[in-house]
Amino acid sequence: MASWATRTPTIRDILQVSIAEMGVVLFGLSVGSMGGILLSGWLVKRFSTRPVIYAGSMLVVAGMLLMSFALWHASAGLFALGLAGLGGGMGGAEVAINVEGAVVERLRHKTLLPMMHGFYSLGTLVGAGIGMALTRAGVNADIHLLAAALVTVIPALIAIRAIPGGTGQRSEAAASHSLHQPHPPFWKDGKLLLIGFIVLAMAFAEGSANDWLSLLMVDGHGFSPSSGSLIYAGFTLGMTLGRFGGGWFIDRYSRVHVVRASALLGAIGIALVVFVDSAFVAGMAVIFWGLGASLGFPLTLSAASDTGPDAPGRVSVVATTGYIAFLVGPPLLGFLGDRYGLRSAMMVVLTLVVLAALVAPAVAKPPPEAV
Repeated sequence: MASWATRTPTIRDILQVSIAEMGVVLFGLSVGSMGGILLSGWLVKRFSTRPVIYAGSMLVVAGMLLMSFALWHASAGLFALGLAGLGGGMGGAEVAINVEGAVVERLRHKTLLPMMHGFYSLGTLVGAGIGMALTRAGVNADIHLLAAALVTVIPALIAIRAIPGGTGQRSEAAASHSLHQPHPPFWKDGKLLLIGFIVLAMAFAEGSANDWLSLLMVDGHGFSPSSGSLIYAGFTLGMTLGRFGGGWFIDRYSRVHVVRASALLGAIGIALVVFVDSAFVAGMAVIFWGLGASLGFPLTLSAASDTGPDAPGRVSVVATTGYIAFLVGPPLLGFLGDRYGLRSAMMVVLTLVVLAALVAPAVAKPPPEAV
């Protein structure tokens, strides 16, 4: 993900598209992500987590290869299609990976999902550092994306062997029991819907940085493309620190306090980027932005799995609301940025994050007898 996020200014120039048109290109990532996430809950219950994670990983690689090919031919349409493959693979594996993480949490009786997501952020931090170095060295973006795809294959194949089979798969007996004792539909679960709104807001904060931060710093604060990559690395550093340290705070101060503090911290970071006309302040503020956005996804997905039966389905519902942010965010911010500037467009993200702080009590852990 970081390999292309750090190269968005260069990719925009290669494809010769405006900010609004770049938002349409990024829509490919959103559509792919939404398609993957909508199917993943059903796929996990039908085939278990392991094959879903494997297929998603390979689709990510295929999408990256197509993105590299599209840059070689300067084709915006092909690049959007490659982004759809990248998003579809990540979205398809999203629920399966988090179902695995939620199972480990329950077995260990300890908050672990934020740390697991921290390794994702660590990957984006490393990828951002490599992207910054390759940008400064003048390496072509198509070569960069090709290399990033190829080096992903072997680690993915090694890691998949450690995942046990059968996790999340619903047996015929369980399916029959569900038919005889149906549960209320998810959309009637008010707590689950509020958790979904929180993940939507926090995913919007994370996704807007992944999609637009480099361009925001280049166009909105006058940074060079390589410096814009450095700023994105600062955001990923904040994400990484927040996720690795989040579990300790959650176990001691509760989900509610941590979600509220995270949302307010993210709001401060975004507000400084939007309102303060200082390159230095903007560069420092993205660390707060990253810290604030870091715990949105892992905390809300963990909370969703606690709200009732059918954990894969509940995680899928909440993750879907998060991916709505990824679906709507790129074109919305692109069109607003084209008309009002990217800094002003980020006011939408700021508003959602503040609202998430207000509904933070929805992520509270249920009492022991309700688990």
